[in-house]
Amino acid sequence: MTTTTPNPATAVSAAQPNSENRSAVAVTDVRVDAKRSIGLAETVRQSFAMGYRGLLKIRHNPEQLLDVTFMPIIFTLLFTFIFGGAISGDVHNYLPVIIPGILVQTVIMTSIVTGTQLREDMEKGVFDRFRSLPIARISPLAGALLADVVRYLIASVITFGVGIAIGWRPSLLGAVGSVLLVLVCSFAVSWIFALMGCLLKKSSAVQGISMLIMFPLTFASNAFVPVETMPGWLQAFVKVNPISQLVTAVRELCGSGHAGMAVVWSLVGAVAITAVFAPLAVAAYIREAR
Repeated sequence: MTTTTPNPATAVSAAQPNSENRSAVAVTDVRVDAKRSIGLAETVRQSFAMGYRGLLKIRHNPEQLLDVTFMPIIFTLLFTFIFGGAISGDVHNYLPVIIPGILVQTVIMTSIVTGTQLREDMEKGVFDRFRSLPIARISPLAGALLADVVRYLIASVITFGVGIAIGWRPSLLGAVGSVLLVLVCSFAVSWIFALMGCLLKKSSAVQGISMLIMFPLTFASNAFVPVETMPGWLQAFVKVNPISQLVTAVRELCGSGHAGMAVVWSLVGAVAITAVFAPLAVAAYIREAR
């Protein structure tokens, strides 16, 4: 009777591919399960977790709040006391016109920082770590935008505070509603700058191009002067400018507490912008990850 002793090296080499296959299958299964397990509720939770990270950044770098702190004060005082008498006859009559305009301009312009900071984080490699985590692709972007909503709120409160201090008396419920409306619209607009932050390679380019877009939109609107004083061709643009719709909505809310069609159009525009630019920003973010 003869016995055959298997070669240990052969046995190990024969067993190793099976072990590797099992390991590879296991990792693949885990990744597939991880992707499928991220539902809407989990995505929202992860987005707020990333938003909390953004708040911690502000806490450790409070200089990020300098623009939203001083810009509303400077713009409100300058525009009110320089143009108030020329446009409305006196400062008091100009306040219901200028404060809503300053509110919209300040908060919308502040949303530019979203794209700039997003690009800076990408340049530092922060988002490379996020891509390796089993989280929803939209969470890092949505979290950054949610954290900036706090900055928008600070700018809104300061603008209202300065206006009330110099004699403006808005409707209380209208003021609350206008702040909420501006926050929603600014969050939507920030998706545009998030897309630019993913597409452009330098934070300085993001800031420069964003300013080129926003300055004509904010100043070629009804935010500061009556539309009737503008040339006819410019009036046609101002009347369809989404910034003008938002400013009109804020004036209606703060003046009488009435929510007219301008509020509806502002919300429709916010939903449309988010529906278009949020998927584009996420797609650009994923493409950047490859």
